Amino acid sequence: MNAVTSHPTLGGTRYTGGLAAGLRQSVGAGLKIWHLLAVLTTFWVYVTLSNVLYAASMQASFSSMSPGHYFARWDARVLQHLFLYPCFVLCVWSSLRIGWLPYWRALPGQLGLGLIFSTLAAPALMWGEVLVGSEKFERPYTLSHFLSGPEPAMWLASATSFLLTYGFGLALITGLAVYQRYRDSQLRSAALERALTSAHLAALRMQLSPHTLFNLLHTIRGQIAWDPPAAQAMVVQLGDLLRRLLTAGERDFTRLPDELRFARLYLELQQKRFADRLTIWMADLDGLPSLWVPSLILQPLIENAVVHGLAGHSGAVEIRVEAVVCGENLLLRVINTMPSNAIAGRDGIGLRNVRERLAVQFGQRAAFNASAADSVTWIAEIRMPLLLDGPDSATRLPDEQRHRS
Repeated sequence: MNAVTSHPTLGGTRYTGGLAAGLRQSVGAGLKIWHLLAVLTTFWVYVTLSNVLYAASMQASFSSMSPGHYFARWDARVLQHLFLYPCFVLCVWSSLRIGWLPYWRALPGQLGLGLIFSTLAAPALMWGEVLVGSEKFERPYTLSHFLSGPEPAMWLASATSFLLTYGFGLALITGLAVYQRYRDSQLRSAALERALTSAHLAALRMQLSPHTLFNLLHTIRGQIAWDPPAAQAMVVQLGDLLRRLLTAGERDFTRLPDELRFARLYLELQQKRFADRLTIWMADLDGLPSLWVPSLILQPLIENAVVHGLAGHSGAVEIRVEAVVCGENLLLRVINTMPSNAIAGRDGIGLRNVRERLAVQFGQRAAFNASAADSVTWIAEIRMPLLLDGPDSATRLPDEQRHRS
């Protein structure tokens, strides 16, 4: 799963994630050929103009002191750079293919490419002068003329100058390739993180749905023996609940009123079983703002309130579901009464589910607390950011706040 196939790029190679791993193969493997040509062409045009203007300015300066022709004509220099351009592109492309690791094997090849390119500069200028009809080549030009004149020293100076030029161009392309590889690595990491988050949330929802269904079926089974008509009515309500459950289970977020309607439907099913013991109070749906909340986030808290509030005694139980806007946060509370001798236990599957989902979706921007307010009251409270602009607003939270938990 660590191996990632690159897009159609220079060399079309496969590379593993990570910047260091990419450098061990080919620095330019993530650089598209058209990007390479565009950067190299722009750089070479700049080099050509700089050399032509420099030679023209030096020629003017020397001519003012002593008339004569000291530098090659501008058109000959343009032809020189035109001849060198294909070689420059080929050498840079070969350099990127060679890479830089391991050094003992890559360094000789890199130096060889630079020397090949730089030594061609002087012959390219000579051919340019020949084509433009320079006076220097009107008479036969032999090897002895070359060796006896200043050409060897000029050749060495030209090779040194163009070796530096080649180094600057290679550094530019290498830096661009490394940056693009780093950016692609960051994008892949972000995509994998989003996929992992989605898979984690899907697993949590899959964990929640069977848990809810099991509790509801257990409730209906208790009604069948002594009140069949009530059990039949509960089966109809269960069908409606399951449709809502399946719909909600496919989404990461849902509207707050829809979440509370689902909670009311579940509590009404439980109230039919414990009509003489269970009293419910729900927040006013009509007065609620159209906010977004994680889908099924209240369901584990309500199940916990029913199961643990009614267990261990035969007295009456009240369950309250509240939704309050507090500044830039939304507070969701599920409050239930419990027997005075009840012992608070460890978090069950439902409460752990709530904690994990809030941590995945909001990081430190959300908080969850479940504890006894006093000896007969249990409060489970969720504090989360207001989501007014839909589910996408959760993804725009700062990364350092979303992923620290």
